[in-house]
Amino acid sequence: MWYNPARRAIGPFVHLSQILPEVTNLRKVGSNLNRDEAWQIVAEYTASDSLRKHMLSVEAAMRAYAARFNADPDDWGVVGLLHDFDYERYPDVAVEGHPVVGSKILRERGVSEDIIRGILSHATEVTGVQRETLMEKTLYAVDELTGLITATALVRPSKNIADVTVSSVKRKWKDKAFAAGVNRAEIEQAARDLNVPLDEHIGVVLQAMQAIAPALGLDGRAGQ
Repeated sequence: MWYNPARRAIGPFVHLSQILPEVTNLRKVGSNLNRDEAWQIVAEYTASDSLRKHMLSVEAAMRAYAARFNADPDDWGVVGLLHDFDYERYPDVAVEGHPVVGSKILRERGVSEDIIRGILSHATEVTGVQRETLMEKTLYAVDELTGLITATALVRPSKNIADVTVSSVKRKWKDKAFAAGVNRAEIEQAARDLNVPLDEHIGVVLQAMQAIAPALGLDGRAGQ
């Protein structure tokens, strides 16, 4: 979920069968949506520059982890890119909000169920979709961490993510008042679920975001 201090309250739980009708027939790997098509959906539903950059950050982190886990970076990247595409229009994390409404939109457009399930799994508290695959666990692990890293970069005088290190992120990690909406404990558990030490996890996501710094507006130009 996008780190947003103004995020609205989580709504009631919706049963899995209401939003994922063909669970037993899910494709194991692969997607039927390429990156350009995914971006068109993002652009159609999301005007917010900061939210678009968040999805780009998560896409980059997912691609990095796909390479690490010997998975397809394009498939994982599409899930990361689309995971919050409906959030701007449907900000309530609820049965009639994000990401349930988004899943219905994607299904109507013929998007494969593995993409839809992956997106639903990052809001288990309302969708009931448990995180089972490495891809699903990774999405949850990187999602809010990208927000913390972005915030860490933006408070630096240079506003350049190249100046951010794992150590600087860890210092902000300990400051509970900083980016207070980021649930550190959930990220820590998610990293354990991947069997990746926390510092290493931060490093993977940080390096992925540094590689696309201009697209994220974190290459220092904002500080000039």
